[in-house]
Amino acid sequence: MPKILIVGAGQSGLQLALTLREHDYDVTVMSARTPEEIRRGKVMSTQAMFHLALQHERDHGLNLWESETVNIEGLGVSIAGPDGGRALDWFGRLDHPAQSVDQRVKMAGWLELLEKRGGQVIIHGVTTADLDALPAHYDLVIVAAGKGELVQLFDRDESRSPYTAPQRALSVVYAHGVGPRPEHPHSPGVRFNVHPGVGELFMIPAYTLSGNCDILFFEGIPAGPLDCFGDQPAPQDHLDRTLALIREYFPWEYERCRNATLTDDKATLAGGYTPVVRHPVGELPSGAFVLGMADVVVANDPITGQGSNNAAKCAASYLDSILANGDQPFDREWMQGAFDSYWEDAQHCTNWTNALLQPPPPHVMRILGAAQENDTVARRFVNGFSDPTDYQHWFLDPAKADEYLASVGMSPAAE
Repeated sequence: MPKILIVGAGQSGLQLALTLREHDYDVTVMSARTPEEIRRGKVMSTQAMFHLALQHERDHGLNLWESETVNIEGLGVSIAGPDGGRALDWFGRLDHPAQSVDQRVKMAGWLELLEKRGGQVIIHGVTTADLDALPAHYDLVIVAAGKGELVQLFDRDESRSPYTAPQRALSVVYAHGVGPRPEHPHSPGVRFNVHPGVGELFMIPAYTLSGNCDILFFEGIPAGPLDCFGDQPAPQDHLDRTLALIREYFPWEYERCRNATLTDDKATLAGGYTPVVRHPVGELPSGAFVLGMADVVVANDPITGQGSNNAAKCAASYLDSILANGDQPFDREWMQGAFDSYWEDAQHCTNWTNALLQPPPPHVMRILGAAQENDTVARRFVNGFSDPTDYQHWFLDPAKADEYLASVGMSPAAE
């Protein structure tokens, strides 16, 4: 069987490695950290994984924490009005629950599972110089480490990358002690709170090292009031600052957060990155080619919560491409084709995410307003988080949006 090396131990790389082992591929994963170092480290991300992505895990027995993790039953949208209250507020139910598992829990557990399933794990940070010598020993080398110098092997795709700077300043806190929303106390949901001109606050029910919790996640417009974590405050200061900003800009969420405590002393994160699509084939100094996957080649802003979902879908797509290739060489043409198959789906998520980074146009506000009055509209919007390919048919185009609203009995407002 072909020998495959995967550099990076995140959602995409480990999922692909574990699923390849089911087909007896000789798989090696290079991770910069041991499982225990991952568990002891800082939180790495936010994540809310929806049904289609979760099903990939279930299909391969990778849903190790499903019974312990809180089910996310829906998604709520609130938009601040000029008086500080909510000009818009509604909750839409998902057809299938979503879940969020702290990547420290999942990636550490999956690394250990890979070894149990016969895969090889090498603990070693990889530089470009290190990588240059490796293709001679493997039939296929995949780069799944979305941060660090290795991403520089993959050139930016100008035609698919409209942004050249971060569009949001990101701030994350994992917290215990956050209460339920009064509107749906028995139906945990992601809350998508928008303060125009300021940014967004996401509240995500999740599972972490110490059990179920909530993620408080700011997407701050650069140079705005939420863009204030560049000094990398100490964890408790980070939480205190977060709560003060919620009280000022999202006051309807403050009461249930006021008694929040950190889940652990590594439960905060701040930063930002530029959304980008890169060409999927990297060339090493030796002339050998490597294939990029997931965030290496398609890195969207997390405003739509699709990072882990895209990673899972990329791993599933690459698995299919590898299996279909059989014993044929994994050459540059094959690498480009594997990415193209993934991009057929991923492009819709990228288009939708990039659109949400801009002030909402009138037709989007009509949709969000209609969702407050019509549960059919609300459910279609929130279930698109599982299958973003649907948004092209009604959400992203003004004419299609008006046609859809008319079809469900909602009269578009005059512009």
